[in-house]
Amino acid sequence: MGKGSQFLKGILNLFFQPNCALCDRPSQGSLCPACNKQLQQSQFNNLHQLRPGKPPVLIWGSYGGILKRAIAAMKYEDCPELARPLGHALAEAWINSPLAARGAIAVVPIPMHPEKQKQRGFNQAELLAKHFCELTRYSLAATGLERIRETEALYSLSREERQKTLAQAMGLGKAFRRKKPSRVVLLDDIYTTGATCREAMRVLQNHGIKVYGIAAIASTRKPGETR
Repeated sequence: MGKGSQFLKGILNLFFQPNCALCDRPSQGSLCPACNKQLQQSQFNNLHQLRPGKPPVLIWGSYGGILKRAIAAMKYEDCPELARPLGHALAEAWINSPLAARGAIAVVPIPMHPEKQKQRGFNQAELLAKHFCELTRYSLAATGLERIRETEALYSLSREERQKTLAQAMGLGKAFRRKKPSRVVLLDDIYTTGATCREAMRVLQNHGIKVYGIAAIASTRKPGETR
């Protein structure tokens, strides 16, 4: 579904109370209290959500149960409004982590290929980043990176196959071609092997841009697994 259906949904919500995006019960927001409570229970504890490294990676929760359902609804069931509670949750975890920092930081969402984004109507990583920035007060660099080559779906590929598929798939976006930031945070919806973020880091670092950290709402990997 594209922008037309999103616009219609917005118009209808002006006149009717929106239903919960996950259970369809009446709700004051995109999630009803019951689903929101379940979602909060998906969050990793503070010992597990931060993975030290270069750069460190902060993951909000495990990709399963209601969190997996919320991400799928956001991406595939035309519910981009779910990016707001998910992006805010990730921002709160970041603010309460050792990664919280003052100063100039740009948040760069992992880009989608233009044709794929046109079909979906939005880039979920960009929406998450937008709401992440609302709470962290970082600047959003929606076009810091661009996808210059369309790639096949990665979910069924091994770590090595993902890396090979993603090679040279991204380039520096128009925002950073005009002015380069001193440091950035990469943001994606799901962190699996880290191949996508490594390719994004390669592009940025080749242009002298430091990646301060990586943030994602969910990971398919268990806490404690090495990258």
